[in-house]
Amino acid sequence: MLSIRNIVKQYANHRALDNVSIEIEKGSVFGLLGPNGAGKTSLIRIINQITAPDQGEILLNGEKLNPSHISKIGYLPEERGLYKKMEIGEQMLYLAQLKGLSKADATARIRYWFEKMGIQSWWNKKVEDLSKGMQQKVQFIATVVHDPELIILDEPFSGFDPVNAQLITNEILELNQKGATIIFSTHRMESVEQLCDSIALIHKSKKILDGKVKDIKNLYRNNTYRIAYSGILNPVDTPLFNINEEKKDEEVTHLTIQINPGYSSNDVLKFLIPQVQVTELTEIVPSMNDIFIQNVKN
Repeated sequence: MLSIRNIVKQYANHRALDNVSIEIEKGSVFGLLGPNGAGKTSLIRIINQITAPDQGEILLNGEKLNPSHISKIGYLPEERGLYKKMEIGEQMLYLAQLKGLSKADATARIRYWFEKMGIQSWWNKKVEDLSKGMQQKVQFIATVVHDPELIILDEPFSGFDPVNAQLITNEILELNQKGATIIFSTHRMESVEQLCDSIALIHKSKKILDGKVKDIKNLYRNNTYRIAYSGILNPVDTPLFNINEEKKDEEVTHLTIQINPGYSSNDVLKFLIPQVQVTELTEIVPSMNDIFIQNVKN
């Protein structure tokens, strides 16, 4: 779908992107991650042809990116750009026609989305009369109204309460199920866990990690487990594991352990069961938030 090859972008003395290459599969939800200033927005601006790379190229469906692709892309920028004094219906028509829709087609699609979002009465309202969250709904509709193949969402949940954040999440998933490819740039790692098939992590202008979410999480597993048991465990002096944390809750003891190389959770159970009543043995798989922090803290 989208092939990003060896992209370099320089601004005066600052290199915003340094030889970044990413492959995004058709029909996927792809997370573009990184701390502030990492280079995510620079890359998004290049994909949208707002600016050009100094080196490298981007292919969309095997074709080098060109102006004919603009109508195939929907972009929700982090800095929203609605005209505050303009009526919402009129503004939506204007933006939809910029993407190549006829006035009749644009009107029908906008009315469909207004009904879907429960905002039919907003047609003649002005943007300045809406709350930030309401403006977000309008901007989201403007992003997807022309039925783009590729949808780029930069911090799409900014300004939404939990109810509307879930509403937008459901719409993103539905658009993806209908065939749209989604690029999703966010700081909300719980959204990455919920939505993304694959991710790329950009830090200090370089891509430092990419792949499928499940593969990355497996890569960062470190044999750490949570154990709960009742009873008395004789002083633990075993080569099987090291205890990272110990807590007691009435008659139950909770341990966080790291199993040493060459041993398994089954070995730990064989050690524990003759001595105590084990009520929990659960592997602690690192979250995407843990992995993000581990990679960008330096």
